[in-house]
Amino acid sequence: MRSADMVPLGRGAGQVRERLKKDVEEMKSQDPNFSPGFVVLQVGDREDSNLYISMKMKAAAEIGIKARHLKLPKMVTEEEVLHSIREVNNDSSVHGLIVQLPLDSVNKIDTEKVTNAVAPEKDVDGLTSINAGKLSRGDLGDCFIPCTPNGCMELIKQTGVSVAGKRAVVVGRSKIVGAPMHDLLLWNHATVTTCHSKTADLASEIGQAEILVTGIGKPEIVKGEWIKEGAVVIDCGINSIADSTKSSGKRVVGDVHYASAKERAAFITPVPGGVGPMTVAMLMQNTVLSAKRFFASHKPGKWNITYTKLNLLKPVPSDIEISRACTPKPIDQLAKEIGLLPDELELYGNTKAKVQLETLKRLQAQPDGKYVVVTGITPTPLGEGKSTTTIGLVQALGAHLKLNVFACVRQPSQGPTFGIKGGAAGGGYSQVIPMEEFNLHLTGDIHAITAANNLVAAAIEARMFHEATQSDKVGSSVLNYTSLYLNQLNLVIHKTEPTALIEEEISRFARLDIDPDSITWQRVLDTNDRFLRKITVGESPTEKGHTRSCQFDITVASEIMAVLALTTSLEDMRQRLAKMVVATSRSGEPVTAEDLGVSGALTVLMRDAVKPNLMQTLEGTPVFVHAGPFANIAHGNSSILADKIALKLVGPSGFVVTEAGFGADIGMEKFFNIKCRYSGLRPHVVVLVATVRALKMHGGGPTVTAGMPLPKEYVEENLELLEKGCCNMKKQVENASAFGIPVVVAVNAFKTDTDAELDLICNLAKEAGAFNAVRCSHWAEGGTGAVALGEAVQRAAEAPSHFSFLYQTELPIVDKIRIIAQKIYGADDIELLPEAQQKVERYTKQGFGNLPICMAKTHLSLSHDPEKKGVPTGFILPIRDIRASVGAGFLYPLVGSMPTMPGLPTRPCFYDIDLDPVTGQVNGLF
Repeated sequence: MRSADMVPLGRGAGQVRERLKKDVEEMKSQDPNFSPGFVVLQVGDREDSNLYISMKMKAAAEIGIKARHLKLPKMVTEEEVLHSIREVNNDSSVHGLIVQLPLDSVNKIDTEKVTNAVAPEKDVDGLTSINAGKLSRGDLGDCFIPCTPNGCMELIKQTGVSVAGKRAVVVGRSKIVGAPMHDLLLWNHATVTTCHSKTADLASEIGQAEILVTGIGKPEIVKGEWIKEGAVVIDCGINSIADSTKSSGKRVVGDVHYASAKERAAFITPVPGGVGPMTVAMLMQNTVLSAKRFFASHKPGKWNITYTKLNLLKPVPSDIEISRACTPKPIDQLAKEIGLLPDELELYGNTKAKVQLETLKRLQAQPDGKYVVVTGITPTPLGEGKSTTTIGLVQALGAHLKLNVFACVRQPSQGPTFGIKGGAAGGGYSQVIPMEEFNLHLTGDIHAITAANNLVAAAIEARMFHEATQSDKVGSSVLNYTSLYLNQLNLVIHKTEPTALIEEEISRFARLDIDPDSITWQRVLDTNDRFLRKITVGESPTEKGHTRSCQFDITVASEIMAVLALTTSLEDMRQRLAKMVVATSRSGEPVTAEDLGVSGALTVLMRDAVKPNLMQTLEGTPVFVHAGPFANIAHGNSSILADKIALKLVGPSGFVVTEAGFGADIGMEKFFNIKCRYSGLRPHVVVLVATVRALKMHGGGPTVTAGMPLPKEYVEENLELLEKGCCNMKKQVENASAFGIPVVVAVNAFKTDTDAELDLICNLAKEAGAFNAVRCSHWAEGGTGAVALGEAVQRAAEAPSHFSFLYQTELPIVDKIRIIAQKIYGADDIELLPEAQQKVERYTKQGFGNLPICMAKTHLSLSHDPEKKGVPTGFILPIRDIRASVGAGFLYPLVGSMPTMPGLPTRPCFYDIDLDPVTGQVNGLF
């Protein structure tokens, strides 16, 4: 530009960089973990390309953009280049991707195909056909403008000359400069002429230009005398000419003869140092713009979700008919709606997906939403509908009250699905769909647990067999090559070299010396099979008489399931798996999975199972289905990881609703004292589910026989019986209130219930201290039938709360058990039988005394006697035995016998289940 009117170009580009730096800082102030990401993909090793790339990387670093140089060798093929581009396209941390041209490969590569492979939303060079097409149509706000033309416009803007109405001439028609420059000037209201090699009278055309942009690549083709007096000249040409005064023998010039042109032009850019720095600045500007678009559209807690409208029918069809009548949204669409990124999702078909744990790291600065746990009165054979209420509540909060909401539920075992219980996806118009996928296999998590559990069992038997049949030296020679055993060697014997061991030390190193009678680890199977409750292993002659009586449990009873539910990260899972105690040595030392050398392999088997499974409700709200530990010998709650990810995704105004197994005395108590203790999460509301029919049973109603009509007491109004049974609800409200959390009672209404009965329950619940009590009809009406419940939960979540644990883990084991028995169950005291007393002493000595308590008690009564309904009093709770789930992180006292392998009934559910060979549909699930 003329020296008198010069706007220094370096400073102009510098001003752009400073502005962009502030934009980046603003985004990081909102999310410290966020940085714009930029990748330059280069093929080969051209010196000029390396120079240009280094300029771009330096500019990115100055602004705060996280830049990466992806350099591919000359031998790379076109498909390998395209594969690399696809990988970057799918990387949500990258917002800008450019392919450095030319492609310096020994193989033939289609440049057009490669540039068009870049995702348009990351095409910060503006070279894809989509971005070029949008520019040519004038959609300037919905595309990326190529950097050189954009830089030219910025330089013109700095002159103060208005483009609108001016006559502009563009010399050159390349896809990178000339063609997009024409479009850009045109849509900024200039009258534009494009000149090229076939233009008849170039000098005459240029002489009419008030704005001249050249990019034809011919050294000094434009003479000074051609230029109109007072024109703005932007020279994009980069050409080399001979110059004996330069050490290289050449110098760089533009398309315009600068010395003569500057005498006529009002403003002119020099070459080099003119357009180049601004081009780089515009590349950075496009990258920051892309990052800002991404940041705005993926703001944590900002959902753009569509809900599925229900077509309610009367009478209510079967669960499977309702599920099939609803078309689920594609699961990747739902994931996008709730703020999950494409690379955080692993699709398992169209209706289910796993979510990567890295999501938690990305959202760690995001405040949590409100945390709600759904529990119930003491269960009866009539059912209370906790799962149905959980789903109905989230449908109400989401589809009807328009709040971000997530349900987090347990994965059901296939054993009961084929046995007596059927599915566990909710029911009626409040379901997780598709119910076949939910109830059968899902993504294989339970199968992974089965494999991992049985690997431990195999490792135990093999270790005992080989210790019994081999010398210590053979055993130690097998072990001493693994890093795991070298670490153990150092820990146990304080030596690092196996060859330095004396004979006694070799024995200690090679032998775990497991006491067979102390083995607590059982094999598992996810099928109800009563004949596996007691078996003998080792009957083959090859096992040389090393037989042992043992049993199978159902897979959800495995400690690995409890580990999965309570783990907080992949690393934490590895540590918990390692700490699982499987037996005791003859010297009284605990034997762990780490001692067996199997914990690393277990982590590998569980590496996918640790990721929560994403599904949806009938009304299109998201559901995490993850983990399904027993609610008696384990804690009966879905995973901590699912809850944590969901709480981040819903944002501070959203809700996460999870369900605790069995009644409040079991699942809820363990939710608070075990799950919340390990997760660090604090709940806002307890929803306690009750039904008229179940409360009548607690009031002394007659027994119910499966398949037979209900006695009249349950289908006719009986306020006296109902009021008597409400004592159980009052006690469970009291139990929930003991943790300092507001309680909302959800009365799950049936068509035989009368208004008087429903009102009685609600009034008595409030008198017992419930924050509110509302009737619900979500089974028949979906989310509409739980709107009142949703509104009550909203209000309760804003109420003051003072959460506290029932006991401190530092207390002696017996004291912790007594506190639960007296405060939650209403027992007068506890009685430790001899086996339990021995375990108290053993676990205290072994250092497990500070673990929380997970009571293994019947769910059918507040007492240890399942026949005692209502609120039993005056009883002593007998503790038959105590066992340790050290990896999961709790001790579980056994109150009575706890069946861990269900059997099949006379008429199992599998009689009704079949596959339609034409449609592929599963029939018979309910």
